[in-house]
Amino acid sequence: MVSVTPKAVGKIREAFSREGVVGGLRLGVLGGGCSGLSYQFKFDAKPRTNDNVLAFDDVQVFVDPKSMIFLNGMTLDWKDSLMHSGFVFENPNAKKACGCGTSFTA
Repeated sequence: MVSVTPKAVGKIREAFSREGVVGGLRLGVLGGGCSGLSYQFKFDAKPRTNDNVLAFDDVQVFVDPKSMIFLNGMTLDWKDSLMHSGFVFENPNAKKACGCGTSFTA
């Protein structure tokens, strides 16, 4: 299961509204990045046939089965600090992450 914090749900909802998005947020994992795997994070109009469709209030999140292997147990959060504001992936499957937090090694 993937979790999305209420703060992150609010930021996703704001982005959907600002961009006029109808559909959901696709979370996934792709090969590449500093540490070997990188997070995919984009808007998608509808889920694919085999997607896991997760609902957080009125926000839908789509995760393909292969990505779920690497994302299972992950929490998507939003953090605000003096140095950085943005989405944060808290992934227990990541053995090592790069400094920017957008790629990892499983």
